[in-house]
Amino acid sequence: MTVRYNYRQGQQLPSYLCQREGIAHARGACTVMAGAGIDEAVGKLLLEALTPLTLDVALAVQDELQTRYAQADAQRHKLVEHAQYEADLAQRRYLQVEPENRLVADALEAHWNESLRALAEARSHYEQQREAEQLTLDDEQRSRIAALANDFPSLWRDPATSFRDRKRLLRLIVEDVTLHKDAEITAHVRFRGGATRTLHLPRPLNAGEARKYKPELVAEVDQLLDEQTDAQVADTLNTRGRVSSGGAPFTRLLVRNIRLGHGLESRHDRLRGEGYLNAEEVADVLGIAQSTVKYWRQKDWLVGVPYSDRPDYLYLRPDENTPKKSEWKSRHYDKPAPIET
Repeated sequence: MTVRYNYRQGQQLPSYLCQREGIAHARGACTVMAGAGIDEAVGKLLLEALTPLTLDVALAVQDELQTRYAQADAQRHKLVEHAQYEADLAQRRYLQVEPENRLVADALEAHWNESLRALAEARSHYEQQREAEQLTLDDEQRSRIAALANDFPSLWRDPATSFRDRKRLLRLIVEDVTLHKDAEITAHVRFRGGATRTLHLPRPLNAGEARKYKPELVAEVDQLLDEQTDAQVADTLNTRGRVSSGGAPFTRLLVRNIRLGHGLESRHDRLRGEGYLNAEEVADVLGIAQSTVKYWRQKDWLVGVPYSDRPDYLYLRPDENTPKKSEWKSRHYDKPAPIET
């Protein structure tokens, strides 16, 4: 898989793509995975691996391996010595043959040449293996490896360390990471040296899911809607220091979107559920005009509760303390207020 980097809200984020089909058959990427969660999980695994104890164990294992490499080197060197002996013996036999005995001389010469080829191959194999297994560490290198336990975590967590730099650090310790995307993401991590670990990670959220709000915030909005309109809820959330999924302050429209997106009852429906009436229903009950209902609310003769931010009102059901149509003028002689629009 290949990695791509993009910026979202000023933050650099990686994505992993499988482009084999695209390269071979000019098709789209067969698999795309958001990489931030994967990188975080592998990074935690890496920090767990680089502890003073594990480094001490690694150095001890390296010493043991070096001992075994030295033993294997001695065995391979014996093979070279044996090949050298065979080549020298073949040479002596060839030089001792009588020149007139051409058939024997030709056979011995061929055997000598074969022995020289075997010697060359043994020496080449010996040098290659010796170079590949040259793992001796001096005291300075050991001290630098031990310091990784303290230096590596601070460097890895440093905000100034980019994703690309972390990838370079990762390659020093991890051989490869194999990803499989299904109901979850499975990451098989193979360290240099052969050790493996398997991580099971939840699939990253898509863009729409990532912008959904946490259940705790939705529950808070639900509770506030019992007493407040959308704009009032937004003001309360901002006062409490809450921010939207995009990091911006809350607005009336954002609260409305949360309410609709999560199926929360509006302030209007909550009041209606509690038995509140609209202006038309109150007017029918009292036998008055709707403009009078608004006027009585302004005079506090009716209990009106705003359910929107315009505001619009619903009314508590009239009771025995509510003025009657025949007596309200005797309570107050002011002219009715203009009809609200």
